[in-house]
Amino acid sequence: MARGPHTHTGAPPLALPRGALCFLVLAYLLIAGCVVLDLTSGPGTTLAPVLAALPVLAGAHSRRARGPLAAGALAIGLVFALAAANHGVPALVHVASAITVLAVTFTSTGAVVLITGRERELARVRGVAEAAQSALLRPPPPRIGPLRVAVRYVAAEAQARIGGDLYEVVPTDHGVRVLLGDVRGKGLAAVETAADVLGVFRDAARSEPDLDAVAARLDSALARSGGGSEDFVTAVLLTVPEEGDDAVLVNCGHPAPLLRRHGAVTELAPEVPAPPLGLLALTGDRYRPQTVAFHRGDLLLFCTDGVVEARDRQGRFYPLAERVREMPEQDPDDLLDRVLADLRAWSGGGLGDDAALLALRRTR
Repeated sequence: MARGPHTHTGAPPLALPRGALCFLVLAYLLIAGCVVLDLTSGPGTTLAPVLAALPVLAGAHSRRARGPLAAGALAIGLVFALAAANHGVPALVHVASAITVLAVTFTSTGAVVLITGRERELARVRGVAEAAQSALLRPPPPRIGPLRVAVRYVAAEAQARIGGDLYEVVPTDHGVRVLLGDVRGKGLAAVETAADVLGVFRDAARSEPDLDAVAARLDSALARSGGGSEDFVTAVLLTVPEEGDDAVLVNCGHPAPLLRRHGAVTELAPEVPAPPLGLLALTGDRYRPQTVAFHRGDLLLFCTDGVVEARDRQGRFYPLAERVREMPEQDPDDLLDRVLADLRAWSGGGLGDDAALLALRRTR
């Protein structure tokens, strides 16, 4: 089962941190104190100019123009009330206070309208990217050939942009073929690149007998896209034949998958490091397949860097291999649920980057 992001079409709700909210409350209390002090200090002085801060404060926690407008109207009313109480203050001072309040009110209202409009536009763009990404990341069936399959995708926290994590599991005449990757960059461009990679993979996985040839097809397609060294994808590819106890792995600059067997967890680091897809021509090399033993009951775990680069409050990276070693779950779905819960606890609940996890357990 794969879990994707929800689509948002409007501006996200404003959620102020507790510290910011406390400062706003203190500011309102300070203004109220100034009004009381003005009324009790005699008719020869005034603190009316302080009231110009009211529409600014209202704009700080409002996404509607009526917030600073209503605060400005209240401030103007208080200016007139203080003018009547402080008849010893020159009229020009009261007029200047009223003009200042009006100018600040209009400025704050304009700022709220501008910011809200930009946030809505960003939310629409994000919604399109999320919808496209959700359409691309189709959940694979729970059983494919000799494998039980589980996938989880977690979008980054609301402030981050949509990334280009991608995955696919395809049954072919050459065995079950798997791809998990991460596109460089964010937003619609990353989703578009992910769509191109998945389209080429679905074709090459069925037509190419050798896994390194599949990787070469993906690399060539990205190189032809015109992005140069700015357009690349880290990826790991896998072939699991229907028969036998071996699997074939090609790692293209991606975090190494983990193999769990009888409670022991091994990192399947590539024998020869290879560049990401789209950058092979810069090295003049080729992708080399790696044969790994994959027996009945073994479990392979793939992830994107959003998992292994998640940090705790001390800045430490998430130790995926160490944590998985302590998890008893054998079912891929149960294991991924456990990993995600542990990852959220490690990072404090929010992820700074999209994260994809794919688990395969050989059942025969």
